[in-house]
Amino acid sequence: MLFSQVQAASVDTVKAAIVKYSIEMGVDPAITLSIAKAESGFRHEARSSHGAVGVFQLMPSTARRMGLNPYSLDDNIKGGIMYYKSMYKMFGSMQLAIAAYNAGPANVKRYNAVPPFAETKRFVTKIMTNYNYLKAHTDPAVIAYQNSLKEKENATAKNTAPKLPQKDFVVTPASLQNEEAAKVIANVQEKLNAAQANANLNNTPPFVISAPKKAPVPKSGLFSAKSKPDITMDSNVQVQAIEM
Repeated sequence: MLFSQVQAASVDTVKAAIVKYSIEMGVDPAITLSIAKAESGFRHEARSSHGAVGVFQLMPSTARRMGLNPYSLDDNIKGGIMYYKSMYKMFGSMQLAIAAYNAGPANVKRYNAVPPFAETKRFVTKIMTNYNYLKAHTDPAVIAYQNSLKEKENATAKNTAPKLPQKDFVVTPASLQNEEAAKVIANVQEKLNAAQANANLNNTPPFVISAPKKAPVPKSGLFSAKSKPDITMDSNVQVQAIEM
């Protein structure tokens, strides 16, 4: 194996890219990781004596037909996945697709099976062995990618969650924090004041509405039945006469 002047990348970086593009392109990362391991050992700087380049050992002519640059890590990985995917679509079998990846689709069509080439047979066996292992033991790169997706989903859900409207609570002199109750009390107070004015009760202390208390004990007595205005009130609202 020769080495070209391409930028090297760590194994973790290469694996992460393979998993990402495989999932995005609808291909099982277990098979693409297995192909990359067999082809280059995840080394993007690898180059074969036949001129194959990068992680997936693409021939430059093949990469150009796909509109990709084989010396680019991302393009090389995309090209390898695309080529395997096209071979699988052509033959409908993982083993035949892998054989075509190594020996070319023409040879697979010729034998209508894995070609009887020692190199191709070893290639298929090696990849399928690693594939079966990864199906039983998920590669850490796949787990890391799945976790990153969950984190993004949680962050998106948190940012898009509807926010409940906040109400401003005003503490009244009577320690009322319910706006509707305050309006009711104010309305009753207005009616009482109007009733007092109409009755012309000059000697009667003004009516004041106060909030309910646990044990209300008015200092002054309640007004007499004779002077009490005929007004219907909510049973929860207390009316007491306050000495001025």
